[in-house]
Amino acid sequence: MPEPIDFYFDFSSPYGYFASRRIEELAAAHGRTVTWRPILLGAIFKVTGMKPNLEQPLRGEYLVHDVGRIARLTNAPFTYPDSAPASSVAASRAFYWMTDEHPEQAKLLARNIFHAHWGEGRDIGPAATIVEIAGAQGLDRTAIAAALQDQDVKDRLRAENEAAVDRGVFGSPFIIVDEEPFWGWDRLDMVDRWLATGGW
Repeated sequence: MPEPIDFYFDFSSPYGYFASRRIEELAAAHGRTVTWRPILLGAIFKVTGMKPNLEQPLRGEYLVHDVGRIARLTNAPFTYPDSAPASSVAASRAFYWMTDEHPEQAKLLARNIFHAHWGEGRDIGPAATIVEIAGAQGLDRTAIAAALQDQDVKDRLRAENEAAVDRGVFGSPFIIVDEEPFWGWDRLDMVDRWLATGGW
């Protein structure tokens, strides 16, 4: 069996949101599965020396324009959140708490969080928001709330972030196919061709 595609993303990234809407279908067309891996760009920026796009002159204004354009192009539900860039710590902890035993439910939770933030414009930073989204999915609200404060879950997210940096991940989305890295939503067509041809 071919190795899964690694899909790194930050819930606060609109480009991660757009990639999340396509990555599974793209992978399935080539007989691949996808391992979803939330990361915290804030921690990674401490390594790269970068700042969030929205805090960069010119680039921030361009991003706001660009993501609206991509949403129209792809017919993606989109409401720019007032809270951007939001903290994605609680969302990422919730995902990693679930993913080992219930990977498909974890992926569904990730999609629902992405939709809440970028589709509906909700602030996903507060833990209560993540508990509410999980509860609407039918998950145990009390268990999720407890997991967000669990030290093992906190350590797991930290370890995942460190492992991502070790693999050269520095942005969202960041896709690794058989150790070949691709950064950005606009690289999905290249990923598609790489999978179809075996690379070049």
